[in-house]
Amino acid sequence: MLVKTFGCAIIGINAIIVTIEVNSEKGVQFFLVGLPDNSVKESQQRIVASFSNLGYKFPRKRITVNMAPADIKKVGAAYDLPLAVAVMAVSEQVDGSKLDQYVIMGELSLDGTVNPVRGVLPMALQAKQEGFKGIIIPQENAKEAAVVDGLEVIGVGNLREVVDFLNGELLIEPETVNLGAWVNDDDYQADFQDVKGQETVKRALEIAAAGSHNVLLIGSPGSGKTMLAKRLPSILPPMTLAEALETTKIHSVAGLLGSNKTLLTTRPFRSPHHSISDAGLCGGGSSPQPGEISLANNGVLFLDEVPEIQRHTLEILRQPMEDREITISRARTSVRYPANFMLVAAMNPCPCGYYNHPDRQCVCRPGEVQKYLGKISGPLMDRIDLHVEVLPVPYEELSDSRRGEPSAEIRKRVIQARKIQEARFQDHPEIHANAQMTTKLLQQYCVLDQRGQDALRNAMRRLGLSARAYDRILKVARTIADLDGSDRITHDHLAEAITYRSLDRDNWGN
Repeated sequence: MLVKTFGCAIIGINAIIVTIEVNSEKGVQFFLVGLPDNSVKESQQRIVASFSNLGYKFPRKRITVNMAPADIKKVGAAYDLPLAVAVMAVSEQVDGSKLDQYVIMGELSLDGTVNPVRGVLPMALQAKQEGFKGIIIPQENAKEAAVVDGLEVIGVGNLREVVDFLNGELLIEPETVNLGAWVNDDDYQADFQDVKGQETVKRALEIAAAGSHNVLLIGSPGSGKTMLAKRLPSILPPMTLAEALETTKIHSVAGLLGSNKTLLTTRPFRSPHHSISDAGLCGGGSSPQPGEISLANNGVLFLDEVPEIQRHTLEILRQPMEDREITISRARTSVRYPANFMLVAAMNPCPCGYYNHPDRQCVCRPGEVQKYLGKISGPLMDRIDLHVEVLPVPYEELSDSRRGEPSAEIRKRVIQARKIQEARFQDHPEIHANAQMTTKLLQQYCVLDQRGQDALRNAMRRLGLSARAYDRILKVARTIADLDGSDRITHDHLAEAITYRSLDRDNWGN
């Protein structure tokens, strides 16, 4: 007798349907083929134990299980549930008439409890795309899958519920989610109104948010670099439904979404420790998983103490910052993860931390400042649009009881600037903000008058900037003009953009 059930394998942040074929003959052996890993091979023991504890019988026959397509590696215990259902169907303990209507995934405990699994959202999206009626998954994952409209999501707590549902003995209401109650429901605890002083830095972060520019904050310990960076997501535009789905898929695949969660509606803020490894930052492993740059997709990646990160690890950022995606290649597979993040890097100005401090004296030896800053390569510095000095806040400003401008007000200006960019790039769906402009778009939308050309030429010569820095200055100037509601880039817009390159590594302290 031959029975088929359907599961899913995760490739990157997408899923493909896996057909599980179970055939029974005379004999007492169990064969599992189709490139399963060890955790899948161990499913037999979990299935046998759960059958025993729930009073079901494991068939004493020669069972052959094939998981197709055979060239895709099957990883994890999430195949327990479809394997168990197939075995029960082949032994006629489950009505197999509905099996072709549902994708089934879940990990079994020895007592038959169905535990949550990773990657349910991409599984649900693929199930709908391939015409399945529904998906049977652990109850803890049901809300996550229910965001897919037009798919029947059946959440179950144990194997017995699955059996009774398929046999028509138990009615399980499909899980539903009201997307209108979740999308754009931003809730940020950190607000710019709590920041004392630092008006120059807040202005730079507003420009960064308006154009999706990368930022480097350079300042002494305790000047507020981390505090300011944590508030950046609160002034970014609300996530669209497409962004929320993509971000949720990444966190689901990484196993970070949590139980009974649905769409992520706040932009992610990732701040890994400076001891992070290459794989931790870009993703990888024998079965590739997304790294921090992908977990920060559509949000902010904050790297504190950036000179303390290993240089070869930092250099990994260069390609994703340009392409907004990263490819992880292995012998058997190659996967792509989105990496459309805003980078906010923070560092001290020197090893002791007090170079250029208004009150404390730097004790670093001659040449140590340049050596310290040199830990960040020139090509990486070129890819950071705004270089901002963060000075300590004077006592008078710290003790002022008045609150600063709230994030909500700054965000309104950012959203307005983004709307201008949305209209500008409506014929370029891959471009969403000024920071992503191509050379052709720069030539079209960043035209300078003679005075502007002279100012930029002088800045390039005086600061020794590269061609990439030239492009970055134009992009920032375009964003400043958008915040000002100006159709053209004026000398004032350009002059402000140039000031954000005056802290270039080779010119620091000159």
